[in-house]
Amino acid sequence: MFTNYLKTALRNLWKNKGFAAINIVGLAIGMAACIVIMLFVFYEKSFDKQHTKNIYRLNEVQNFEGMVAPQNVALSMFPMGPTLKAEFPEIKNFTRINQFEKVPLTWNEKKVYFPQMFWADSTFLQIFDFKLLKGDRRTVLEKPNSVVLTAESATKLFGKDEPIGKTVMFYGRDTLSFMVTGVLANIPKNSHLQFDGLFSFNTLPTARMMENWGGNWVITYLELDKNADIAAMEKKFPDYLKRHMSEDNWKYYTLFLQALPDIHSGSVNITHDYLNYQKFDSNYTYIFSIIALIVLVIACINFMNLSTARSTGRAREVGVRKSIGARRLQLSFQFVMESVILSLIALLLAILLVQLLLPYVSDLSQRSIRFPLFSDASLPLIIIAGTIVVGALSGLYPAAYLSSFQPVKVLKGSPQSGKNKSLFRNVLVVGQFTAAIFLMIATVFALRQLRFMQDKDPGFTREQVMIIPIGSRANARYDALKQQLLSNNLVTGVTASGQRLGNNLHQAGVRFYGDGPMRELTSSQVIVDPDFLKLYDIPLVAGRNFREGENGKTYIINETLAKELLKDNPKAPLQSLIGKRFGFPWGDSSATIVGVAKDFNFNSMHHKIETLCLYNQKDWGFDELSVRISGTKPQDAIAHVEQTWKSMFADIPFEYVFLDEHFNTLYQADMQVSEIVGSLATLAIIISCLGLFGLASYSAERRIKEIGIRKVLGATVQNLVSLLSRDFVKLVLLANLIAWPIAWYALDRWLSDFAYRVNIQWWVFAAAGLAALLIALCTISFQAIKAALMNPVKSLRTE
Repeated sequence: MFTNYLKTALRNLWKNKGFAAINIVGLAIGMAACIVIMLFVFYEKSFDKQHTKNIYRLNEVQNFEGMVAPQNVALSMFPMGPTLKAEFPEIKNFTRINQFEKVPLTWNEKKVYFPQMFWADSTFLQIFDFKLLKGDRRTVLEKPNSVVLTAESATKLFGKDEPIGKTVMFYGRDTLSFMVTGVLANIPKNSHLQFDGLFSFNTLPTARMMENWGGNWVITYLELDKNADIAAMEKKFPDYLKRHMSEDNWKYYTLFLQALPDIHSGSVNITHDYLNYQKFDSNYTYIFSIIALIVLVIACINFMNLSTARSTGRAREVGVRKSIGARRLQLSFQFVMESVILSLIALLLAILLVQLLLPYVSDLSQRSIRFPLFSDASLPLIIIAGTIVVGALSGLYPAAYLSSFQPVKVLKGSPQSGKNKSLFRNVLVVGQFTAAIFLMIATVFALRQLRFMQDKDPGFTREQVMIIPIGSRANARYDALKQQLLSNNLVTGVTASGQRLGNNLHQAGVRFYGDGPMRELTSSQVIVDPDFLKLYDIPLVAGRNFREGENGKTYIINETLAKELLKDNPKAPLQSLIGKRFGFPWGDSSATIVGVAKDFNFNSMHHKIETLCLYNQKDWGFDELSVRISGTKPQDAIAHVEQTWKSMFADIPFEYVFLDEHFNTLYQADMQVSEIVGSLATLAIIISCLGLFGLASYSAERRIKEIGIRKVLGATVQNLVSLLSRDFVKLVLLANLIAWPIAWYALDRWLSDFAYRVNIQWWVFAAAGLAALLIALCTISFQAIKAALMNPVKSLRTE
């Protein structure tokens, strides 16, 4: 019996090749999109799953006076780890890390710069399960001046030589040496922590650091008991802070815990999150999953529509089978089997599409997403099982409908093709186009929001600016480097700063001595060269710029900080702040404000402008060199900068990035979202139009005699096209009316997360609806025109 069902199913598919092809292509596209997105989602969900312990990151909410809004930060204080462990029995262990970028290590005559190393407590490898190839994970970081390298780092330094026991030097600081005590396997890409090696934290003077309550510069991880009550612990944190922090400083902090699996994708509202590789918003992961399922559902709707539309063609088959004893359950099983067979054929095409699409998706997402179809034994079983479920669900309604035909009626030539079937099919078509129009509108607004953030004037000029990292040796010769760079007219400006624009700038406590009592507040801050405002074209709204030789004696603040300082006297002019004493508690007590700069967005457009103070303190050193080059001969200008660097620092690698490219990376997640949603919207439209094409073809075929009679009576091609198209056009118009309010609500919620956002404009909805209507009309008109142009003699002879 099963063999008979299979033969009948294959025979029927072959008999209706056109409709079968439409179904197969539509299902394959839907399956391929769903598989690709799910591979991306599974990759995102795999972050940090290699660790088995119950690990949490300790975060802070900082709410200092002067801040525009409270900030969640991923940093914590050095003494917190050991004191929390001592006072909270739920905490089994702790570890702290701090990043150390562009680390130059030497061995013999070989020198290698490593992008990122960590200072780490000896407990780091007791908490995290990174694979240790050589050494004892309990003791490798126990002694001062110990270093654990990854396998790749060890190869770079020592080649094929045995690394354990060898001593490496920190280049330029001969007194700082480290013994290699362990070798780690290369860090997996799905780890939010990425590093080249670990230095033992106890190499530094940790006893003094234990007194530093208020300095937030480490990241603390806690291993908790599996039965720990997180909410109960967080309620005890205020008393803990009150016990350890002086005066009322504890009031400015709130501590909260974040589970390790949530760090990668659940930290979108956490700033100063420097060590979170490929940080991504989990909400987008859920959105992608839902959209992928919508695309698959649209493909399934196609199957149901075309199957029920073709029901009259199989009515007599059902009638004959029932008249000779076939039961309804048997007929239903046969039709469901046809659906499953079609789904399995579509799966083969979908797998081919996935292989073609993955390189594009990996490049777009910058993730190494693989399709382990043969290396993971469970994956093929899951996909095949899922395909059978999809096929069975898609075929349930057509099977129930076809098997319900009454033999007496269908054998007399009057199958049940009434209103219920047409109504259900129309509902499905409306659902398809509602989803497709929604995705079209979402794509347009995602692209507009991205373009808006990229193009909005940040308040400074960031084009043609090279950013070059500089260390202590370059700082020592900074003035000579600056003059040498400016000696070529292709370089139009040179400055330096402690941090790069486009990042979360460090914050610090400041004191302001105005007309009333002294005020203490917190502000973002950055060390700058006197030419910083000039190079970036940041205008002053009051006062003057820095002057050479004013190290630590002068400050320039932004308008937001100026308004905060004048909040008790908001009508006072900004000029009234000039000359007022201002500065860090540890700085020159006679330092003053000399200028107020116009507000500029020093971070991405995701964030509002915070309070900011700039100060000229060359003695503290800079981290970033900014070089503005002429746009006329950029390659020559870059060559001059590189040659100058190498002539002065031949043993330090020359690295640079253009500032506008750096800002583009801030919007990378937004770009990925807009492109992925746009791609899925395109697929949804294609699949919907495939179904519409099949329905229009069937409609024209079913009404072929009517068309012939109308042509004989004088109907024009235009009349016939209108006749065949208007019912479908009504459905697309109805889909617009449903999609528009849903899209408006969803977009308003999504855009509310941006500090600067585009307005929701009605014409985008109208344009998307019109585009969907035109696409649908083009799809329908092809079949309608073909039917209208047929010779009526042939139409009337057709049985």
